[in-house]
Amino acid sequence: MRYLADILTSMRLIISIIIFVLALTGGTPEVVFILFIIAELTDAFDGTCARKWPFPKNKTPKYRKYAPIFDMVSDVSLAGFQVIFVILQINQPIGLAILIYELISSIGGDLLVYGKLFGHPDNCTKNSLAYRNFPLAKAIILTRRYIYVVCIGVVNAIILFATNWPDSIKIALFAFGCSIFVFAWFFLRQRRQNISRDAVDIEKQLTQKSQRKKHQ
Repeated sequence: MRYLADILTSMRLIISIIIFVLALTGGTPEVVFILFIIAELTDAFDGTCARKWPFPKNKTPKYRKYAPIFDMVSDVSLAGFQVIFVILQINQPIGLAILIYELISSIGGDLLVYGKLFGHPDNCTKNSLAYRNFPLAKAIILTRRYIYVVCIGVVNAIILFATNWPDSIKIALFAFGCSIFVFAWFFLRQRRQNISRDAVDIEKQLTQKSQRKKHQ
């Protein structure tokens, strides 16, 4: 069971690759939408599985130190390849607009907040905003996450209404998706509190480092 979280994350990456292939080969919106639902289920449970069945410290596989990066790559690939599907198979202008925004937001946000791509609050350059003003960096990160969630919702709504399913099913699924979005919003609020607590610890560490340098 300890490997279940890794299996679920790997499944999400595999599904994202399948969606990319479908975007290139002319897959149907119905299949892509169903694949997204399956991928989101893996995303909902991989973290829970990792916490419930952790590896013992002396038996943790070496690859596990890259688990957060692998998880992020899986999430970004899923969202990105869905946008590519929209561009190639459904609505090119809207898809391109979302893709350009995501690229600017992701690359520009990482460089601004962390000073590097794929950065982290405790792994950033000295000139980064996270190092100099973490509260502002945290606000930027959270705002980007909220907009990212909205973009995912828009992309999947486009895919859903492009299907050949009856309108009643589309509306029902859209309403269900909106309810999930509301739940995710409150979930993200809880994560915001967790991030705030992490931010306090990180700011303490940065302050201690700065004070030690002054005394040297």
